[in-house]
Amino acid sequence: MSNIREVARLAGVSVATVSRALKSPERVLPETRERVQVAVEQAGYRPNLLAVQFRSRRTFNLVVLVPHIANSFFARVISGAQRAAHAAGYRVLLCDTLGCEATEREYADLVHAHQADGVLQLRAYDPFESIKDTGHLPPMVNACEVLESGRHPTVSLDNHRAAKALTEHLLALGHRRIGLINGPGDSPLTRYRRAGYEAALQQAGVAVDAALICPGDFSLKAGYDGALQLLDSADRPTALFCESDEMAIGALKRIKEMGLRVPEDVSLAGFDDIELAAYCDPPLTTIAQPAESFGEQAVSMLIELIEKRPLAARHVTLPYQLTVRQSTARIAG
Repeated sequence: MSNIREVARLAGVSVATVSRALKSPERVLPETRERVQVAVEQAGYRPNLLAVQFRSRRTFNLVVLVPHIANSFFARVISGAQRAAHAAGYRVLLCDTLGCEATEREYADLVHAHQADGVLQLRAYDPFESIKDTGHLPPMVNACEVLESGRHPTVSLDNHRAAKALTEHLLALGHRRIGLINGPGDSPLTRYRRAGYEAALQQAGVAVDAALICPGDFSLKAGYDGALQLLDSADRPTALFCESDEMAIGALKRIKEMGLRVPEDVSLAGFDDIELAAYCDPPLTTIAQPAESFGEQAVSMLIELIEKRPLAARHVTLPYQLTVRQSTARIAG
C-alpha cells in the first residue's frame, strides 16, 4: 500500500507540502497542487478524507448546476470547471437540471447539509432566492447565463456587443433583410442578443421587422423549424442569424432541404463556436465564446469565496471573437 512519503517522492516535494496540498490546498501554489494530485493518482494513495474534511470543515465538493448537459457549449464549460477544481484539490458534483428550479434548489441544499462547499450555477436562477440576508448567502458563482440581481459573483460575455458585431458583419456584406432565430424567451441571453441585433440594424438605418424574428430555444430543431418559417416566403431574408450554433446547424439542414444554397442564396451565422461549427458544410460564421474559460474562471472565484479570500472582481466579462467562415458572403447582385 502506498503512503504519503511515496507521493512526496513522485511529486518531488516534502511530506509536509503533500500534507498541506491535501489538507489546505489554498496554501499551496497551483502548479504544486497539480503535481501532488498527479503523484497521488500515480501512487494510488488514498488519504483519510474524513479526517481532512473534519480538520478543514470543508468537503472539497463543488456542485455544478447545468441546464442541458448535452449542449456542446456547456460540455466545454464543464470541462474547464473540472480542470480548475481538480487543480485546486476539489471535486465536481454535476447535476443536469434541465432548467428545473426544484432540482436546482435540491442540489444547492447540499451546501446546507455540509455535503458540498459551494455552487456553480450556469443558468439565470438563484437557488438561494429564499435567503433575503445577502450576508448569509452560501458561496455561489453564476456563469454564462447570469442573474442581474448582483447577489452573486458572475462570469459572463457581453452578449449585446457580440450580437451587434455579428449583425454588423452581415450588414457590411450588403444584407438588409436579416432573419433572427431567438433563444428561449425567458433567457437573458436571448434578450441581450436580440437587443444587439436590433441596435446594429437601427444604427445602419434599417427598420426592425418583427416578421423576421422567430422564437427558438437554442436547439437543433428550433433552428430547423425556424428556417422554414423565415424562408418560406417570396420576400425571404437574405441572411439568418441564429442565437446558437446548434440552431444554425438545424437551420442549415432545412435550408439545403429547401433547395437553397449557403451562402449563395442565404448567408447563415450562429453563436458559440462549438467544435462542430468549423466542420459544417460550409463552415459556420459565428461568435466564439471562451467556454472553457467560463468554467475555469467561475470555479476559481468560487474557491476564493469558499476559502474567504478577496475576489479581484465580483463581475467578470470574458472576451468574444467574431469568427468569419464560408457560411456568410456578400449579397448576390
